[in-house]
Amino acid sequence: MAQVFKWLFRIAGAMVVLAVLGITVVYFLLSRSLPEYDKTLAVNGLSSKVEIVRDHSNVPHVFGGTDLDTFFGLGYAHAQDRLWQMVMLRRTVQGRLSEVFGTQTVEIDKVLRRFDLYGQARDSVSVQDAWTQEALRAYSRGVNARLNEINEEARGRGAPEMFLFDFPISPWQPADSIAIVKLLSVQLSAHLQEEVLFARTSMALGDDGLMEDIMPLAPGSGIAALPDYASLFPELKDHAPRYAKSDITANPLSPFHDRAFAGASNAWAAAPSRSAAGGTLLANDPHLELTAPAIWYLARIELSTGGVIGGTIPGVPVVMTGRSEKLGWGVTSSYMDDQDVYIERLNPDNPGEYLTPDGYKDFRTESTIIEIKDMDPITLTLRWTDNGPVMPGTHYDLAEVTPPGHVASVAWTALSGADTTMTAAMRLMQSQNVDEALEAGRFYVAPSQNLMLADDETIAMKMIGAMPRRNAGHETKGRMPSRGWVEANRWPAMTPYSANPEFVAPIGGVLGNTNNKTVDRPFPSHVSFKWGDTQRIHRWQRLMQSREVHTRDSFIEAQLDTVSFTARSLLPLIGRDLWFTGEAAPDGTPERQRQRALDLLSNWNGEMNEHLPEPLIYAAWLRALMTRLIQDELGPLATEFTHPDPVFIERVYRDIDGASEWCDIKQSTQEETCTDIARLALDDALVWIDDNYGTALESLRWGDAHQATHDHQVLGDVPLLRYFVNIRQSTSGGDNTLLRGRTSGEGPDPFQNVHGAAFRGVYDFADPDSSVFIISTGQSGHFLSRHYDDLSQLWRRGEYIPMSLDPALARAAAVGVTMLVPR
Repeated sequence: MAQVFKWLFRIAGAMVVLAVLGITVVYFLLSRSLPEYDKTLAVNGLSSKVEIVRDHSNVPHVFGGTDLDTFFGLGYAHAQDRLWQMVMLRRTVQGRLSEVFGTQTVEIDKVLRRFDLYGQARDSVSVQDAWTQEALRAYSRGVNARLNEINEEARGRGAPEMFLFDFPISPWQPADSIAIVKLLSVQLSAHLQEEVLFARTSMALGDDGLMEDIMPLAPGSGIAALPDYASLFPELKDHAPRYAKSDITANPLSPFHDRAFAGASNAWAAAPSRSAAGGTLLANDPHLELTAPAIWYLARIELSTGGVIGGTIPGVPVVMTGRSEKLGWGVTSSYMDDQDVYIERLNPDNPGEYLTPDGYKDFRTESTIIEIKDMDPITLTLRWTDNGPVMPGTHYDLAEVTPPGHVASVAWTALSGADTTMTAAMRLMQSQNVDEALEAGRFYVAPSQNLMLADDETIAMKMIGAMPRRNAGHETKGRMPSRGWVEANRWPAMTPYSANPEFVAPIGGVLGNTNNKTVDRPFPSHVSFKWGDTQRIHRWQRLMQSREVHTRDSFIEAQLDTVSFTARSLLPLIGRDLWFTGEAAPDGTPERQRQRALDLLSNWNGEMNEHLPEPLIYAAWLRALMTRLIQDELGPLATEFTHPDPVFIERVYRDIDGASEWCDIKQSTQEETCTDIARLALDDALVWIDDNYGTALESLRWGDAHQATHDHQVLGDVPLLRYFVNIRQSTSGGDNTLLRGRTSGEGPDPFQNVHGAAFRGVYDFADPDSSVFIISTGQSGHFLSRHYDDLSQLWRRGEYIPMSLDPALARAAAVGVTMLVPR
């Protein structure tokens, strides 16, 4: 027996040694790709030396002898820290994910090949101005210098993910950078899905009044009556709906998201007259999907026109939101209606033709081959009409609104082979004042944004991006798919840049946008019927008007504000007949639990604080209420409405135009009131809370449900590895607070924070070097780096890091200085 134990001990010891050796080898291989920040490297493609000073937060400050050398340095720094992210963004927009990930991404590749964004990016290179083309080439040389260094010095393939997914990395090209900007257009667009959902809902309800409730316009809008969608396409009356939700939006590698996660953001500015220190102020926090690493990368570049610092996107050589010594700029999603869906009629005698105003015409076709890992390649035939590319029926459920004998095509401003957005961004960085920045915006095409500006004297906001000119006789006014062969439905041209909404030097001295409606114009000058916010703007107005003058700190306070205007306005409505009306009930009964919940909410100020129970009770109640109100009218289609719509709920509980009829359950014999539905929904919410968090309401924490999910898009679901690559944090805020943390709305964790301000910045031109910024994770994309998540706790706590252009401050406590010298 002693001999057996001896051998068991030896075997166990050998296994431990082998495990330690294995972990050591794996760590050594993975750590080889960690960037070395303190070094001198001789490279090709430089005219003079480049110095990259990484400050204490690992923000690179790039100093080159010429502007082109500076862009070279930025490309090198991006590739040092975010190579995997850059390569994945490029593969995504190229429609080449399946070469690495196999069949799980084939449908994503098919859609992106049909849009051909990368082909249009290649065509757009030649239309950039000469300086931008040179800058793109210099940036590409910097990225490729890092690739050469990885190969020559065996730097662990450049990123730890490369050991799991081994594929060749082609050299970076100027078209790659332009294509990534086009990919942002995909992530920020919601109008295609909105049109399809509007049509599906129209067919399900068949009632104009109900449609005005469930898909309401932003308050203050007006529109003439739209036709019933089925009347445009009688063939759909016998077309059985499938209610099969498109599945590519759920894939973490997909750039296509649900309409609830289209771009969002906040930006505001104050003129000197409203600033305590007498200088302009500007705050910006663009909202995108939360990932690890974040989509944003902080950087400073020194150009001949002066230093520029702010948020960049790896792969793109521009500061998207930031400042120079003389000018600050921020962006918010404008929600301009830049997409239209067309239903194209096929020639019954020749399906290779489609109907136009002038008769049948051949599709423009092209074949493309999609390579699939461990599978045979597939050949895809791409078809284009005069309106745009033909899309598959699975994309956002287009098949649901496409009658037999027809196909759906999409017109979209991003589908341009003469896209000068990159030139606009380059000129914006060089602008010295608001007027020059506004002129730079003239070249911007897509994705459409509101550009917030501040120089040392004034502030301005301009909607930038190509805006389609629609015909006043358009059948659906762009709210639903329309007949592609009707001339009045087609886009004759783009509107002139001067028609885009513009606000310069406002009398009140303050400008702001929370994706809210910016203009109230009649169609076709309306800009959009869908806006991204109807709630946050009210809280922002309250905060701006509560002070005569503002400071950097008051702008930070507004950026981090967690009070929900929606909660304050809706709770008195939906609970007006429930507060303090229940009879005494013993503990353990549903009635007693309901009373405890109502007592908590009645004393709550609407603050969505992570440590409080009330936000979770409120959020669960509203979610259950939305389901109760719509499920009997919409049936399976109700699952498409993943988030409560405050305007819809207000219409119902104020009984605007008879909207309270949504409270009556059609399938029941009795007539339910809105109070009945509110009570039932609260009981539903408390049952759900009990199942997931327990019955002790006072002990609930909103932050336990509202976890920010900075997940790695590839490794985030891999057992064990996910604990190293994902970043999870308890957070405050909610769907409708200025500190916006958009909830997932679905699945077992519907209140997870999945979409928010991965970048925040506040710029103070009374003392520019006191400006601050932050991102949601860290600068490095390497999960073994200490800079992978070092900024995330600051971000969660609402803290910032200095945003200074002073080289001395950058060098103080720098984590490294890289010298690139000509070879």
